[in-house]
Amino acid sequence: MTIKKHHVTIPLLLSLAILLSACGNTPPATAILTPDTQYVVVTATPPPATNTPDPCAPENIEAEVHKIHAYMREFDDASTLAGSVMQGVSKGQMPMSELSNAIPNLQRIRRDAENQQTPACLANLKTFQISHMNAVLNSLNAFLAGNQEAFDRSVVAARDQHDRYALELARLLGITVEPAAVVTPEQTSTP
Repeated sequence: MTIKKHHVTIPLLLSLAILLSACGNTPPATAILTPDTQYVVVTATPPPATNTPDPCAPENIEAEVHKIHAYMREFDDASTLAGSVMQGVSKGQMPMSELSNAIPNLQRIRRDAENQQTPACLANLKTFQISHMNAVLNSLNAFLAGNQEAFDRSVVAARDQHDRYALELARLLGITVEPAAVVTPEQTSTP
């Protein structure tokens, strides 16, 4: 009777082992029949090692930083343009609607930057980037609303976050940052 059990069980278990090894998400399996038992031992081989490089490895970090920085450069260019429009509006040379037209592009860049997949080692850089972008947008909205106090606060916050971003960028790229030399009136020569 035990022989019949083995004859019935062995084909079923072998079929199961073959089925498991054929699954796309399951690593290949090997069926081992033990002579004195009625079960199959299935051993799986580990999946092959992936060739996905670590984005935070020293040899890859610069490329990852540049992916984030590309959005910052685009945003800085667009915000410089918006600042010029804002000056034109302040001087009465341009209608307020011109500034309203610049904001959606800045918002698009910020959304793209927010949606960018970022490795954990660059989380601070991205945080400073998004905080800066939000502060710039807040300053433009405060200007449109005529709220000078909120505008001034947002401008200070935008500069602070941009400085933090620049320092983090330099740290990640291994660049030494030196404070700018301050020239006082006594140091300048008069002809």
